[in-house]
Amino acid sequence: MAILWGAGVGLLIPRAAYRLSVAPEDPWRTACPAGHPLDGIGNGWLGRARCTGGDTFGPSTPAIALVMAVVCAVLATAVGARPELLVWLLLAPIAVLLAAVDFAVHRLPDVVVLPLTASALGGLGGAALLPGADGSWRTALLGSLTLGACYLVVFLINPRGFGFGDVKLAPALGAVLGWYGWGILLIGTFAGYLFGALFGASLILARRAGRKTAIPFGPFLLAGAFVGILLGSRAL
Repeated sequence: MAILWGAGVGLLIPRAAYRLSVAPEDPWRTACPAGHPLDGIGNGWLGRARCTGGDTFGPSTPAIALVMAVVCAVLATAVGARPELLVWLLLAPIAVLLAAVDFAVHRLPDVVVLPLTASALGGLGGAALLPGADGSWRTALLGSLTLGACYLVVFLINPRGFGFGDVKLAPALGAVLGWYGWGILLIGTFAGYLFGALFGASLILARRAGRKTAIPFGPFLLAGAFVGILLGSRAL
């Protein structure tokens, strides 16, 4: 079921990713670069990013569906039949959408980031009320506040270290990782930085970037949270 959920939801992500992949000052896309309106009903957000001219834009629909299927399958295997699994499966497509947009335009749009934080805290709060939950909503809330504050301080000290979108993403990551405790919060945060550093180093070694080249950091922070969930669910 988790695989079917992941693949099915993955088919709906590319259109939203394409529409949101714009500069902060630009409006959301309603047409392809040639000016053809997107097909489908009105200016909807779900499905393929295909225009009336027959061309497809944005991330590959099969690739996104495959990624989502794998992510959801791994989550289901690691977490098992615990109440928080439903929360992770609902948050996964939002995370993949954010990663796709950040890779495309180095941006984490508020219209997605802020609901992610609210959904994480609200969903985990509901999961904590159900029998069989293996986590702490109190630590999730404290983790959300702590990581958000830490990222804000780092951003104020060194604004070039990462974007303010990453700061706004931090409370969601802190909630997800904090659910499994402070140790997992530290491990997941470190893993995100490590993934980002390895990606940047590989670009430099391949001579595709310099030391001052900006890279999308959000996808790696999200990947670190994914690792934290897997480790936390296995440790409990």
